[in-house]
Amino acid sequence: MKLILQTSGVGRGISVSKRWPTPTCSRWVSIPRTPWGRSGRIKILHVITGLENGGAEAALYRLCTAERSHSHFVVSLSGDGKYGPLLRAAKIPLACLAMPKGRLSLKGLASLRRVFSTYRPDVVQCWMYHANLVGGVLARLGGISPVLWGMHNCGLDPRAASFTTRTVDRICALISGIIPARIVSCSQNASRCHIHAGYSSSNWTIIPNGYDLAVFEPDDRARARLRRDWSIGDGQFVIGNVARWHPDKDHQNLFAALSRLSMHKSLPFKCVLAGPGMTAENTALAVLLERYDVRHKVKLLGPSDDIAGLMNAFDIHVLASSSEAFPNVVAEAMACGTPCVATDVGDIAMLVGNTGLIVPPRNPDALSRSIEIMASEIQDTRSWASRRQACRDRIAADFSLERMAHSYGLLWEKSSLGR
Repeated sequence: MKLILQTSGVGRGISVSKRWPTPTCSRWVSIPRTPWGRSGRIKILHVITGLENGGAEAALYRLCTAERSHSHFVVSLSGDGKYGPLLRAAKIPLACLAMPKGRLSLKGLASLRRVFSTYRPDVVQCWMYHANLVGGVLARLGGISPVLWGMHNCGLDPRAASFTTRTVDRICALISGIIPARIVSCSQNASRCHIHAGYSSSNWTIIPNGYDLAVFEPDDRARARLRRDWSIGDGQFVIGNVARWHPDKDHQNLFAALSRLSMHKSLPFKCVLAGPGMTAENTALAVLLERYDVRHKVKLLGPSDDIAGLMNAFDIHVLASSSEAFPNVVAEAMACGTPCVATDVGDIAMLVGNTGLIVPPRNPDALSRSIEIMASEIQDTRSWASRRQACRDRIAADFSLERMAHSYGLLWEKSSLGR
């Protein structure tokens, strides 16, 4: 017997019968109920807080589309965001519960319980704090085990995290040794930060993010096209920064470094800022740009779906963050052969290795000096080509999408067998 998903309009919840309406899924999706032991395929139910443009969301999408040896079903506690349509296009079954951001609803909780009882997963893989708590507890109450949690950041910034999210984090810490069989993180530093914050220390598994080298690759045509669109000549040194507007990204550190660079008249440069909030309408951003007198040195792009193209158009990618776990943008730049200058937070130093330059966080002097070093080295064609190749080789060797998918697959298989 199969049950069916169909759109029923946002906010109306999910009801289950022979036909199952879901708020934001746009077509019929059949849900298999065959135990994996009969088919040879483990049934993985992914529960994630949302599917907006973020690192964990991107990792989930890449994983589900690359790891096809098992069956995947994705539940978003909120809407379908950026990655919902992409998951559906890849024929990954998806249910969106339309819970309000940062809050739970009784309808949503009831809907999630029905998903568990209908799909009967062999493994529940949760992603991020709210999903870890809600998905983990409801799965265990429904007799479903094992539950795996996913942690993809280095803890919460009290300046940015809501009271609700901080409360959810504290509850997760208290039950982290009870609910999840394993806690999966993309970053050693993220695990250390959470353990320091009170999470269990005995059940962590580190699986670095993986990247599709067929998508993120050197592309001279994309480079020429975008620089032409931006009216940037070959003689200008292009500094790229792909990051959303958030305190952790420390754009103030970046702008202070750019201000120092602008004093060197012999270095013509342009800094391209891409990401949510990187627009002229962001008044706080505009104030910072004026404070450091770098508005004329900056091009604001806002969000972009062509990250691979951007990375190719940049000469270097700079990440000035004060906090990170395992930033996708650094690996994506490297896969495109674009060297990075980044702060020594999270697992960035391990990721970059000797292919780029690492500086202390909140140190604009060190950041500007490292950018100058890169701008000087690019004049040496042979040395620069060698550095670019080293960037791509490092991602191919240690951070491929195939490696990530294989590691998750093994973890799910072992977990489903109680190992």
